[in-house]
Amino acid sequence: MTPASLQLQFSPAHYWAQGDAISHAVAYVLLLMSLLSWYLILSKAMAAWRMRCNASAGAVEAFWAAPGMLDALAQLTLLDRERVFLPLARLACAESGNPLAQAGFALSPGEHATRVLRGAILRVTQRLEGGLTVLASIGATAPFVGLLGTVWGIHHALAAVSASGVVQIDKVAGPVGEALIMTGLGLVVAIPAVLAYNGLHRVNRLMLAELDGFAHDLHACMVRQAAARSEEQA
Repeated sequence: MTPASLQLQFSPAHYWAQGDAISHAVAYVLLLMSLLSWYLILSKAMAAWRMRCNASAGAVEAFWAAPGMLDALAQLTLLDRERVFLPLARLACAESGNPLAQAGFALSPGEHATRVLRGAILRVTQRLEGGLTVLASIGATAPFVGLLGTVWGIHHALAAVSASGVVQIDKVAGPVGEALIMTGLGLVVAIPAVLAYNGLHRVNRLMLAELDGFAHDLHACMVRQAAARSEEQA
């Protein structure tokens, strides 16, 4: 067998041609998982970069340094491009003049502010963490999907040996090579997904800690404004 024929025999096109429906299905599943994971990695990484580098970290300081609420909201609208802190500020501004009676029972100013800000934090958290579960699932399952292709390739190798009655390298090399390729593809899909999940999870954890501190300051401001209004009405 010439070197050219050997190279052709061990080429990916040859492996694909000799594969059956199950091996092709495993390859398509891995391709779909890879495309989905890279879409999430790129989109979430860009959002994280904008949050950390495009003045999102300085948006809170600009908000509290503004002379008035309208100026503060304008600064936050300009700087917080990912809308992490802005929903809480807008909600606090809108709710500052609302009555505290909700659902038939009265809430204290502190309880009302806590309820409003908690809901806003929950919505922002769900948006920031969207897609991370998919990344984690891909990172955890892609090696096993590749392992399924590996097992099926070894099954082909054993079937070829059984059909020929003798162990011939040309009968075994193809299915074993297909099995090794499936294992490698599973790892290629899983490793970036796991690394991206860990990095994005850390970025979200830091951002949510900043968001929690911002909400705490807004809570104190809302309670103070409600107390001032009560004194004026009295």
